[in-house]
Amino acid sequence: MQAAVTVTPAQIPELLLGLATVRPVFLWGAPGIGKSSLVRRFAESLGLECVSLLGTQLAPEDLIGVPQIRDGRSVFCPPEIIARDEPYCLFLDELNAATPDVQKAFYSLILDRRIGSYELPAGSIVIGAGNRATDNALARPIASALVNRLTHVHLRASGADWLVWAGENGIHPWVTDYLVDRPDHLWSQPPKTEEPFSTPRSWHMLSDALHSFGPDVDEQTLKVIVHGTLTPAHAVSFCGYAKIVRHTFGIEAILKGDASWPARLEDRDLLYYLAEAFRGRLVKELPRQKEHVSASMRQVSYRAKSLLVQLAEISVEVAQTVIADDADGLPVLPAWFLIDAARDMPRLVEARR
Repeated sequence: MQAAVTVTPAQIPELLLGLATVRPVFLWGAPGIGKSSLVRRFAESLGLECVSLLGTQLAPEDLIGVPQIRDGRSVFCPPEIIARDEPYCLFLDELNAATPDVQKAFYSLILDRRIGSYELPAGSIVIGAGNRATDNALARPIASALVNRLTHVHLRASGADWLVWAGENGIHPWVTDYLVDRPDHLWSQPPKTEEPFSTPRSWHMLSDALHSFGPDVDEQTLKVIVHGTLTPAHAVSFCGYAKIVRHTFGIEAILKGDASWPARLEDRDLLYYLAEAFRGRLVKELPRQKEHVSASMRQVSYRAKSLLVQLAEISVEVAQTVIADDADGLPVLPAWFLIDAARDMPRLVEARR
């Protein structure tokens, strides 16, 4: 299902309060962005127990129950986990990953709030959640009859929301400080191949590992756990950041001339991270139009070009990342600066093309 409108985690509680209390809701979103924890926290805020059913682990009889003979008639007895006397939140996790027979078994429970002769207690709420087919996750088509029984809400990851949550839940400071600078690394599109990728969940996993190993974790172990949890490009960048944290080595020292670009091959991850930080600084400080360039900005431009030359002497590939276009092929740095760079460093710009 495609999202016409998306919401952030911070918007979910108010939306669910208005929707889930009157109609069943289905929460769509990529793997690892916190759908399940949001539902559990919402149920807790209402004072309701959250009962989770995992669609991939259910058979139709797990919902309908088994028949018993009463007064000469067969009666289906729903399972104890569903048939409760007090109101609760029924959370149907990975509903769209369930088989078609299981999805059909949910029809009356979702729309009519009953299954067989059992009816959900007044005050109960029903919320489903699942990944999208475009996420390369296990997802089956949902029949139109089921789609039409639910209100659909599409969730997107939010760096700002997650950092607020992280600050309240003891996430490792390396993780939070890194994502303050690179909120775009919080989540990445699930890859088509079997490899780790960055999500709020994987950053939480990395935080747990960092807490477990402690501040003296060796560099090789750090690389193993970082590359085992994050998107490869994000992992390289984070390892570079970790070196800066450990050695108090940052872009400020390079800009002031107090330090040089790291030239050792084993520091290539650090070099990539510093190049990204350098690019971000130029985007922030250089005006878009040349007529707005002051004398002090000209000095910044001269210094930047000098640093680019030094960087290219170590690695042309890394230097190209500073002046590269964005994902849509549009320039990120001001055109006047790129023209100056092309004049002073023609080989670097030609290689970029």
